[in-house]
Amino acid sequence: MDLYMMNCELLATCSALGFLEGDSYHKEPDCLESVKDLIRYLRHEDESRDIRQQLGAAQILQNDLIPIIIQYPQDKQLFDAIIRLMVNLTQPALLCFGKLPQDTSFRHHFLQIVSYLQAYKEAFANEKIFGVLSEKLYDLLQLDWEQRQEEDNLLIERILLLVRNVLHVPADPDEEKNVDDDANTHDRVLWAMHISGMDDLLKFLASSQSEQQWSLHVLEIISLMFRDQNPEQLAATGQARSAKERGTDVVELEALRQKELAEKKSRVLQRSSRHSRFGGCYVIQGLKSFGDRDVVMHKGLHNVKNYSHDLGKEARRVPKRKQPAREGEGAPRRSALNVRLFLKEFCTEFLENCYNRLMYLVKDHLIREKAQQHDETYYLWALAFFMAFNRACSFQPQLVSETVSVRTFHFIEQSLTNYYEMLLMDKKEATSWSRRMHLALKAYQELLMTVHEMDHSQEEAVRNSSHILKNNIFYMMEYRELFLTLFRKFDETKQPRSFLKDLVETAHLFLKMLERFCKGRNNLVVQSKKFKRKKKPQVHPAGSDVQTQTPEELEQMWPRLAEQIGKCAKGSEPLPEDVVPFDAASEVPLEEQRAEAMVRIQDSLLAGQAPEALSLLRSAREVWPEGDIFGSSTSEPDEEIELLKQILFANLPRQVAPETDEPEEAVEEEDVAEEELASVRVSEKEFSFLDYMKRFANTNVVKAYVLLFKNYQQNSSHTNHCVVKMLHRIAYDLKMEALLFQLSVFCLFNRLLNDPAAGAYKEMVTFAKYIVGKFFALASTNQKAYMELLFWKNTAVVREMTEGYTLLQEKKGSDSCKAVQWTLEDEEELRELYYKYKEVEGEDILNNILAHLSTRNRTRKQVAKQLVHLGLAKSVRDFPRERKGTRIVLWTQDQELEIWRLFEEFQGTDDILGNMMKHITAKRSKARIIEKLLSMGLVSDRKELYKKRKRKPGSLGVDKDIGVPDLDDINDYEDEEEEEDDLDSEEEEERAWEDGDSDVGNRPLDGCMNKKGAGTSDRDARELVQSLRQEGLSGPLLWLQNCLNRTAADREEDGCTQPVPLVPLSEENEDAMEHGGFQKLLRKAGMRAPASEQESFWRIPAKLSPEQLRRVAASITLQEMEEETKEQPVEEENQEEPRGLLAEKEEAIQLPLGPKRSRLINEEENDSQDSSEEEDGPHPTGKRKRLRIEEDDDED
Repeated sequence: MDLYMMNCELLATCSALGFLEGDSYHKEPDCLESVKDLIRYLRHEDESRDIRQQLGAAQILQNDLIPIIIQYPQDKQLFDAIIRLMVNLTQPALLCFGKLPQDTSFRHHFLQIVSYLQAYKEAFANEKIFGVLSEKLYDLLQLDWEQRQEEDNLLIERILLLVRNVLHVPADPDEEKNVDDDANTHDRVLWAMHISGMDDLLKFLASSQSEQQWSLHVLEIISLMFRDQNPEQLAATGQARSAKERGTDVVELEALRQKELAEKKSRVLQRSSRHSRFGGCYVIQGLKSFGDRDVVMHKGLHNVKNYSHDLGKEARRVPKRKQPAREGEGAPRRSALNVRLFLKEFCTEFLENCYNRLMYLVKDHLIREKAQQHDETYYLWALAFFMAFNRACSFQPQLVSETVSVRTFHFIEQSLTNYYEMLLMDKKEATSWSRRMHLALKAYQELLMTVHEMDHSQEEAVRNSSHILKNNIFYMMEYRELFLTLFRKFDETKQPRSFLKDLVETAHLFLKMLERFCKGRNNLVVQSKKFKRKKKPQVHPAGSDVQTQTPEELEQMWPRLAEQIGKCAKGSEPLPEDVVPFDAASEVPLEEQRAEAMVRIQDSLLAGQAPEALSLLRSAREVWPEGDIFGSSTSEPDEEIELLKQILFANLPRQVAPETDEPEEAVEEEDVAEEELASVRVSEKEFSFLDYMKRFANTNVVKAYVLLFKNYQQNSSHTNHCVVKMLHRIAYDLKMEALLFQLSVFCLFNRLLNDPAAGAYKEMVTFAKYIVGKFFALASTNQKAYMELLFWKNTAVVREMTEGYTLLQEKKGSDSCKAVQWTLEDEEELRELYYKYKEVEGEDILNNILAHLSTRNRTRKQVAKQLVHLGLAKSVRDFPRERKGTRIVLWTQDQELEIWRLFEEFQGTDDILGNMMKHITAKRSKARIIEKLLSMGLVSDRKELYKKRKRKPGSLGVDKDIGVPDLDDINDYEDEEEEEDDLDSEEEEERAWEDGDSDVGNRPLDGCMNKKGAGTSDRDARELVQSLRQEGLSGPLLWLQNCLNRTAADREEDGCTQPVPLVPLSEENEDAMEHGGFQKLLRKAGMRAPASEQESFWRIPAKLSPEQLRRVAASITLQEMEEETKEQPVEEENQEEPRGLLAEKEEAIQLPLGPKRSRLINEEENDSQDSSEEEDGPHPTGKRKRLRIEEDDDED
């Protein structure tokens, strides 16, 4: 559809509005209905905003709506409807499309709407329309809050939005080709507002206590009014030019004059205007062409200096992502004089009557989140603009007292940090976040300039206030680190040069104030924060903390310890009270902490700390009273002394850290992945300004300053001074001039020194000569300095250049003890051993090399690295990790006899396998020992090796031949099965068995401590099911049966198993899960109870196969049918005992901390419960549907 050909219905609606005859407008009877129809059409426009474009092309607002408003302001309904329509038509194009369109056609529609908005703004540059709006707004504001209706508040808001929309329309630089001091469209709109009195109404809204709800609207309108104004120039309007301004103009004119004279001189030196071929040909000696010959130049001699191989080459295209960020603001211009005078008067009155109150209200709205998104940008703009105006025009700090505070500094610092984080995350809107960041920086700069101006005030109270502010600012670490962070994180592809310019000037002012504040103060104390980082817990090798001692040495040590323990036991010496035997918040199980407490007691005794050992023993006895592991609660002092002696002489198992062969890259990645603790260590330290400046001696900081240095011709004299001052601090004060020894910097210096207007940059020229002189002085002693020019350098490289490369390497060598020296003989021996054993199969090559090396202090990691260094291996990962406990592959005859003897010795004990592993000579995994016992025929089933539980008095009978394993044995058995499955895989090598020793360390000293539990017979299980049915739990029993059948079907279909929680969704099933008898049945069926507080539901273990699950479900079904039909009884011997009735438990699965976890639940439970009374048989085994429920985690 052609947008310039209006829709028939839309054309008819516009025609029904009325017509303009001369200066008077005649409305039609259906004018109000037509306006409402237009509003309805706009509500249903398409993505291209066709209705809006058609109305803009027809100039409905200029020819109809504005004349109606001017001529019929008393018609309240018509006035309200037209204001609604005008607010809709004048809303920004960016708001219509949501974002700047990337598509070509939609970009065309976007620009078309912008052009219509600019035409609307031209129409609003009329005193009559603003006069009507001002009168209507004045009448509404005269109403008290009791008389004001909701429609009146809506109309006030719409009038303010209309003014906001009109001022928001961007200027068209192609159409408005006006020079300074000439009025453009925006100036004419401002003048119309001034004539109509709208500006006075805005000041009233900003200062009135009863109109607080319009504070953000007013601040937004004011920010749009002054968007083209410079606060310093506005404050100087109507005043004579100062001597400083005249001096600046003279410097600029002198620079232009010097440049013009240099150009004239170069033209005089040029030859005649004849063609260059008549000037002859020249050879440039020393400059090679593509071949070996010198370059031949066919131009005059005056062009020799400008010759380059790059002449005539096509410029290399820079990718868009690497292009410098564009400046957001256009070229500055100066408004008409009458407009600037009225705006200056507005600013003066606004500061005196409105600023403090309005800024307080806006800040309150922002803190309480009553404002819209990004409204804080108007607050930041107003803070920077009006404080700069106040500083330039008769500085009065009391007028801006609301925003001169530490809280304001904190708010801006937090905004800067937040904007920078969003700049990194929201890459599509990086330009917008960069502009907001620039606004916050300008506000921070103006705050510092205001505090700096307060220092020079004639009033002592103002100077004292400034001193207090600076004391608080310089004390806090965040404000001192802000500029370092901004410089180091500066990215020219995301942040424009104007941001860098303001950052450099702000940092210059901050350092100037800080340096002056430090002078005359010997001991300046500031706050320092250290973030504690925790690494992954490392297991220290055995004996790393306490040196191992022989029994003879222990015998000599014991009398002195016994005497000291006796004194402590009798109370003659005090015992330490801050000894804690375990950590309740630790993730380490209590059993492991119990073994660790025993080791701690032994370490205390070995260290000669008898009181601590005795106190630790008594504390551990209170924590673990069961089994009298740490002695009885009624122990006498002599018994405690004897127990401590046993602990001292005991060979306690300690955790041994296996030596890993990980490369250095993996270790570095682990170090980078350190977790930060929530706590921050805050302390105080003496502040040194020189030490603080050393942190600016950074490559990224220097790069940022050099980048701004390149634009020295466009920079102001103050900006160039700030750049040179910082570089001078780094080069002269810190003696780090070598940071500037870089080829691009020297090219910049060359351009500066050859600039015809170099006389206007005396400070920069002097600094450039100083740096170049320092470089050649260094190059005379260090010839490598010329190569160093190609690279940016850090402080370490600077020291190498100045102090010498060998000296620094010697220091490094003396400080580091990790470097291992390999002589030529060692390397030759290593090569021979490598070639000798690399073809040997079934043996570890590194172990063979270590066994035959003449030097015995080598480790596996050192040998592997040296093999890689010699080129014999590609990576240390080519060598598998050492497999501990599985080095012996074959069983010797003596080892088989030992297995036979140990089995005969411990056959009658409750834990056959555990006792055998304690006494076996060659340490093997449990899986290997079980496999060997089966192959030798000593046992027929691995169940015979389970740890047997002791029967409680009065409990049900237990078959003595069936051992029910406890949780520890099940976990060990699962590990054994994993080792069997992955015996030949590399994963089994990395997961080498270490439980042969650690399992003993996790148990009490007195050996095996059996847990409670017993197996039940089929008759007991049937009686339990029958009793549950009699109690009315038939529905939950059928639900349990269906869950087992579905889980079996899922495991057959998916081929993988995982613990499935039994989630009761109905109230009946939930009550059954809390029933003691039902829980007893779940235990008999092999279900696993919640392992910890982080588990809420019983689970079907992953180890139960589909056949076992179906047997358990069938047993429930058979018992149900037996009760209902009462047919022939089922004999015990014909009934196979279901394996599911054994209490097979699996290792508890550690869930993420907090209540957030995923659970698989059954959607068909309600259906199965409702149909439980109708169905006699088991439910069909269909595929179980799964639903994942996410429980939100409460953030601390």
